[in-house]
Amino acid sequence: MSAHLTTHILDAASGAPASGMGVALATLEGEQIDRGVTDADGRLALGPETLVPGDYAVVFNTGSYFEAKDVEAFYPVVTVTFTVSNSSHYHVPLLLSPFSYSTYRGS
Repeated sequence: MSAHLTTHILDAASGAPASGMGVALATLEGEQIDRGVTDADGRLALGPETLVPGDYAVVFNTGSYFEAKDVEAFYPVVTVTFTVSNSSHYHVPLLLSPFSYSTYRGS
């Protein structure tokens, strides 16, 4: 299987998927690889079919998402850095609330 990246964002405060959130995939040097917006289920696939081994960042535009909902939030952007080491699938989910977040390597 080729390396590729997916994400799923859950808005824990509302108990619903975070649809309409802007997300970008970049190198740690700041070169943007891809960007998109989460679907109605809070999901998004980013990047090429194959990611070269190395370090990457997924940047979640949380500030604009909460602003559109008229919700005060502490984190305007959440950046998750990770290392691609092989050709497996990479899934980086985000559990989000206005004042906290958590992430893990999903499957």
